Amino acid sequence: MSYARFTAENAALLLIDHQLGTMGWARSMAFEELKRNTLMLARTARILKMPVVLTSSMEEYAQGPLLAELEAILPAEFAARIKRLGIVNAMDDERFAAAVKATGRQRFIIAGVTNDVCTVYPALSLASDGYEVQVVADAGASPSKFADDIALGRMQQNGVTLTSTNQVIAELVGSWATPEGSQIVQEVVMPALQG
Repeated sequence: MSYARFTAENAALLLIDHQLGTMGWARSMAFEELKRNTLMLARTARILKMPVVLTSSMEEYAQGPLLAELEAILPAEFAARIKRLGIVNAMDDERFAAAVKATGRQRFIIAGVTNDVCTVYPALSLASDGYEVQVVADAGASPSKFADDIALGRMQQNGVTLTSTNQVIAELVGSWATPEGSQIVQEVVMPALQG
């Protein structure tokens, strides 16, 4: 199997259900670490001008609103977010599936909360449809480490590549010496390391 690098020109970012409620249910990772990694991905995508699709589930109910910082970082994408009414697999929502297809990309970077419900099914769906998928394991979490391990293992067994926040950012950047790479070091990487 050959490796082809994910870049801002060939990949899109899908952020699924980074809502206050769902993030509060996740226990396999600390809330602040989960939030930091998610916002690092959002800031990187903005700087690199990558397509981003945001979605939420049942915002008005238990799952609550998306992270407010996502609106500040990605205002247009936040306004265009797909508000699902309880559909578990986001790819089963016609509006979300259409937004994903509209990116025109064949490679997708996915982060979601929780990994064992909100991330696993769209990742499996996209992989089975022939797309290349990376799931950012540390920008998602589950109610328990056991649930997280099972979900990540299931995705990996079905052709999904697992990655981490720092790893996928470095892959997308390619060189820290570019103007975008330098900006990401200053605005994304260093603040996260110092925080």
